[in-house]
Amino acid sequence: MPSVTPDEWQRPGPTARQRRTDLWSGLAVAAVALVNLFSARGGGMFDFDHAAALPEQIWWVLATTLPLTVRRSYPDVVAVVISVAFIAGQYRGSQEQQIATGTLFAAIYTLGAWGRHRDRSRILRLSIIGGMFGWLVLSFFLFSGDLPGPAATTSLAINAFVVNVAFFTFCHVMGDAVWNGARRHHELAEQAAELRAAQSLAAGRAVLAERVRIARELHDVVAHHVSVMGIQASACRRALDKDPDRARIALTAVEEGARTAVDELRRMLGALRSGETEPAAVEKIGIDRLPEIAERAREAGLTVGFAVYGEPVPLPESLSQTAYRIVQEAVTNTLKHAHARSLDVRVRYLNGELEIDVTDDGRGGSAAGGGMGLVGMRERVSVHDGALTHGPHPDGGYRVRARFPYSTGVAA
Repeated sequence: MPSVTPDEWQRPGPTARQRRTDLWSGLAVAAVALVNLFSARGGGMFDFDHAAALPEQIWWVLATTLPLTVRRSYPDVVAVVISVAFIAGQYRGSQEQQIATGTLFAAIYTLGAWGRHRDRSRILRLSIIGGMFGWLVLSFFLFSGDLPGPAATTSLAINAFVVNVAFFTFCHVMGDAVWNGARRHHELAEQAAELRAAQSLAAGRAVLAERVRIARELHDVVAHHVSVMGIQASACRRALDKDPDRARIALTAVEEGARTAVDELRRMLGALRSGETEPAAVEKIGIDRLPEIAERAREAGLTVGFAVYGEPVPLPESLSQTAYRIVQEAVTNTLKHAHARSLDVRVRYLNGELEIDVTDDGRGGSAAGGGMGLVGMRERVSVHDGALTHGPHPDGGYRVRARFPYSTGVAA
């Protein structure tokens, strides 16, 4: 939308190049008018009693044409000066007609197209046009003796009136049209600048959102596997002397976890380098792979219960991935902070709603890890218009529960 109304907008002044164009074109018009004046004198057009002398005729020609050299810089002043000189030259019987009429048109048109203050230029143009018609009526009375009989005088008056109405209407309309065109061009330029700014802001937000997404994915991938590896390494250290077989199993789990984490990081970084938004190189995860998380938690020493309630339905891929990440993060925080012995993971397919419920019997859970993990969970849940609750469970331990609405007829 334009920042100002049409009547408040002021057209910028002419450029240096436009001022130079006005200077040279005004001088050229003055030279042509002088040549036309001498041609008219040679043809006997000024052979009447009240004709002015040559110096005065030259003066009125220059007074009518030279102001065009600054017509776009001072449109108000130029219009008034040329109008006064036009009437005065006719009154003195010394005006060169053809070029002078063109300069009057240019002056009124320029005032309409380049006037700085719209109301003032409109009033000034109408005043000049009214003055010209007043002079037209007055001239018929002043020079009626030089005209033929009453019938011819009436015909000439009607003809002059019609021609002048058409002439001044065209001047006025042309000036308004050019001014409106300049205003629309200004509005388009403003809108284009606003659009570029909006695009730049959107691009910045997109970059920020992508950085957040990458940080969230990296956190989910690394934190979970490293946490499991840490638990397994701790178990290995405690069992190294007393139970070498158990230590060997724990080290094998650490090795597999490290390999899995490195593979996932490699796939993710490779996908980022390729520039794809949803790269096929990244291994697909989803709600159907939740048993893998439960199994890794068992390997880390927890007693894990996993159950699905309700009739599973196909879910959108993004919602399925979010459910996986929520469970993964909740289990990771349990392993890192809760000092729990058991973990219960439940998936419920309700009427048009998916519920993820992760509960442990520890003493901290996600609360102790309230950094990037909880922030990431909140962001993922909000994207799907879901609801996330977390906190101590009434029966002890810690609980993370997320609910996601979905359409009953949705396809994966």
